[in-house]
Order: sequence, then C-alpha cells, then structure tokens
Amino acid sequence: MNVLGIIASGAAALFITVVLAKGVRRTALRAGAAHEPGARPSRAGVVRRLGGTTVVLGVGAAAAAGTGLGAAGGSGRAVTGLLAGAATVAALGLVHDVRPLGVPLRAAVQTAAATLAVCLAELSPVAGVLAVIGIVAVTQAFALLDTSDGTLATVGTVTAAGLLACAVLDGRAGLALPPAVLLAGLTGFLLHNWHPARIRPGACGSLFTGFVLASSGALILAEAPPERAAWAGLPVLATVALADAALVLVSRRRASRPLLQDCGDHITHRLRRLRVTVPGVAVVLGLWAGVATLTGTLVYAQVLHPASVLAVVAGSAAAVVALLRVPAYVAPPVTATRRRPPTGTAATGTSLRPGPKAVPAVPESPAPATPGQARTTPGRPTVPPPPTGRPAVGLTADRS
Repeated sequence: MNVLGIIASGAAALFITVVLAKGVRRTALRAGAAHEPGARPSRAGVVRRLGGTTVVLGVGAAAAAGTGLGAAGGSGRAVTGLLAGAATVAALGLVHDVRPLGVPLRAAVQTAAATLAVCLAELSPVAGVLAVIGIVAVTQAFALLDTSDGTLATVGTVTAAGLLACAVLDGRAGLALPPAVLLAGLTGFLLHNWHPARIRPGACGSLFTGFVLASSGALILAEAPPERAAWAGLPVLATVALADAALVLVSRRRASRPLLQDCGDHITHRLRRLRVTVPGVAVVLGLWAGVATLTGTLVYAQVLHPASVLAVVAGSAAAVVALLRVPAYVAPPVTATRRRPPTGTAATGTSLRPGPKAVPAVPESPAPATPGQARTTPGRPTVPPPPTGRPAVGLTADRS
C-alpha cells in the first residue's frame, strides 16, 4: 500500500482547495460590495454557490495526479471510473447552479455517471445494478444536506474518514485514495464554509461529494472479504443523509406537498426552529454522523457484532419521528384588509335606493366680508379681529 502517495495526494488536495476557496471568497466579497441597493441581484450569490468548484478541482486534481503516479495501485481503473463519474455529476451541478435543470434530466445524468463508474470497476451484473441504485440514492441524499453553513462539509468529512479507515483495514490503496483526498479537500473547504459562510458547496460541490462517498462505499463493499460484514457496516456511514431524506419525504407526503420541491423542512431547518444555532446544527449532525461512522467502522473491523447497527438505525428512526413533530410548514400571517362596500351601498352601510337623478346643489357664494370680519369656512366660527383693526385672514378657531 502506497501510504506516502496517499498522504501526498491528500496534502495536495488540502492546499489546492484552500487556495481556490480563498480566491472565490474574495471574489464573492467584491461582488457583494459592488452591489447597489435597489439594483438587480449581483453576482455575489452565484459566486458563493460556485464555492463547490474548489472542492471539485482540488480533490479531482490531487486524485488524478495520485492515480497517474501509481498511488491507486491495482485499482487504478476503478478509481479512474469513479473520478470520471464524479466529474460528470459535478458538471451537472455546475450547470444547475447557474440555470436550474429538471429532475428527470438530473436523475438520468446521475444514473449514467454511476453506470460508468460501475462498468469501469468491472462488477458483476447483479452487484452493478445494486451499486448504481445505491450510488444514485446516496448521492442525492448528500446533495440535500446543503441547507446550512458547514453541514455538508462536516458530515462529508466524518463519512470520508470512516471510508478511509475501512479501506486501510483491507490494505487497498486504490480504494483508500478517493476518500483520503476528499477528506482533505472538505477540511480545507470547511475553513471558509463554517458559519458565517462566504461560499457554499452548491449543487456542484454537494453532488460531487455525495458521488465520491457513495461510489467509494460501493467499491469497498464489492471488494470486501466475506468476514468483514460490509453489508451491515458500510451503509450505516450514510445514516445522517438517508435520515434527512426520509424525514423530508415523509413530512411532505403527510402534508400533501410536492415531494421534489424544497419547502424548508430538512433536519437543519427543524433544529433551527428548536433555537439551535447554525454552528450548533453542524456540530449536532457531525456528532450524529460520528456515532454512525464509528459503529459502522467497528462492525467492519469485526470489533462489534453486525447487529450493533440496529441501535444506530433505531436511534436515527426515533430522531426522525421526534423531528416530525417540529412544525415545518408555517402558514403566512393573514393581513386584515378593508373590504370595499358593494356597488350601490354607501360606506356607512346605508343602501342607496334608486330614484330620480339628483341635481347637484349649487354652493352659495359667501357674503362679502365686511371690514373687521374674517372670511372663514361656512359653519365654523370666526376669530375676532385684533385690536389694531387688521383682519385676521386665514385664522380659524381650534374648537368646533
């Protein structure tokens, strides 16, 4: 196992991601400062969403260089397919960040990318079909975690660490390379994505992260020895992402809302309604992912019995049920409006009966003002002239 090559690739991914993220952050700050109030939306929001490209470029470049230098060992073909599929979904996410795409198109591209990775890994037909389904499901579940500062990067870092540990236990350098460089890249990205975040992963970074994690887990599962109980240990690593997806689907189904339309009902939103701070949300989900990752890794290492994963599944299910009780869909406040009276009705509520056309009354011309008397509005008392004898024109009494 080429340990030095994996360490060097991880260091390169960390360095590249930090440098690129810092540049994107400065660009976003300049774009936000140049935005004038009342003008069209600036490009600062688009630049922040494109922060995920820094993870894609840093991790992709480091992994490609490590594969070319032999750090992947005998799994170079499988790692190449994984990187090709990840680049495909990253390009899809980049387009979606700039111009939103439809769900069928996104699902088709993700399925094609997963099929490419599975075919180059030379899996059996049955294992390949199951791997494609699992990769697409987990990729989309991780993409849904990009709803709060630092959440996706934190959960992705913890999950990548668990996959790296499982690959190291088997001594497979090729399968350890993708999670190693992703772990380093997400760590560098988290430095700029922690609250208050200046850049976001966006669809590009979230889809890329989910695809690399899902594909790495599928490849490790396919090549794991039978005694490892990988079928029980590896799926648990994606507990947080799958729990969030389950919570969203059940909640929207119960509320008769569109399943594919974002309604602000994720785990992060519900924790915020419980007055958990934004950094606290990332910490809570990171600890949740840490418990699931530690359990899955120990099961894979044959330290714990495979039945131990049931505790994690049961605890996650209980958390989902509890979060379902947190209100997520709040109706907008009803604003009291003044109803207009119907036609033919006076504003005071008295009806206007039809009758002969009324002749407008001709206002009586006021009598000419006499010396010493002020001209005022009819019906209001006048102010007596001052002692000097000058008329007090325009002055009226304060009392009626």
